[in-house]
Amino acid sequence: MMDDFDGKVVLVTGAGSGIGREAALEFAARGGFVFGADLNEQGLAETRRLILGAGGRAEVGRVDVSSEDDVSAFVARIDAEAGRLDAAFNNAGITGGAHRIEDYPTDDFDRVLRINLRSVLLCMKHELPLLKRSGGGVICNTASVAALTGPGGMCAYAASKHGIHGLTRVAAMENAAHGIRVNALAPGWTETPMVITASAQNPSFAAQTTNAIPAKRGGKPSEIAQAAVWLCSSASSYVFGQMLIVDGGMTIGGFEF
Repeated sequence: MMDDFDGKVVLVTGAGSGIGREAALEFAARGGFVFGADLNEQGLAETRRLILGAGGRAEVGRVDVSSEDDVSAFVARIDAEAGRLDAAFNNAGITGGAHRIEDYPTDDFDRVLRINLRSVLLCMKHELPLLKRSGGGVICNTASVAALTGPGGMCAYAASKHGIHGLTRVAAMENAAHGIRVNALAPGWTETPMVITASAQNPSFAAQTTNAIPAKRGGKPSEIAQAAVWLCSSASSYVFGQMLIVDGGMTIGGFEF
């Protein structure tokens, strides 16, 4: 059903690039009225231009997802301009620096948790009342394979993504009876601008990582976005509180025969 979001209003955070942009394009292509949020205003403008150019509907706004004032104002704007909310893809996030735990700068740790984890709480806190008033809906939160694994040097990132998994399950439990489904998406190594920049700084690590993936490549942002859109669609109507891993087999474990 390529028009399954027709008449529906969708919020996407991190819509200025990568997975968020691809999801915004896909929601719009399937009829959704997309509200994109990001700090990257140039990226947001490009996402909106791409959607409008393809005949879709989109509005965008500069939002710091770690700021409750910013998040509540953006959701209030959606209510004022569209009058409803049917789906939310809470996707914005950062990786933070790479340090051993004993060397991890506390301010950096706090920043990563603020942008990655606190933001998901804030988004759901303000999205849920509007979703309920709209008669129900869907939330998809972007976690990571780091919600399952312990990537060395990435304690803040892993803690934030494990936290998203937990928050998602609580939100799913609390809201299932209100006609609201909440799930998480766990991407593996995905060739987003953020990852491409990191790979250029450490090409041997990037080569080692992609070689360790059974699919022998990183994911395309569009491949991850398709999974997010599926989780937000009626095709996943009996999926509640799950974390969908889309990682080219990265977390299978075991070894090749």
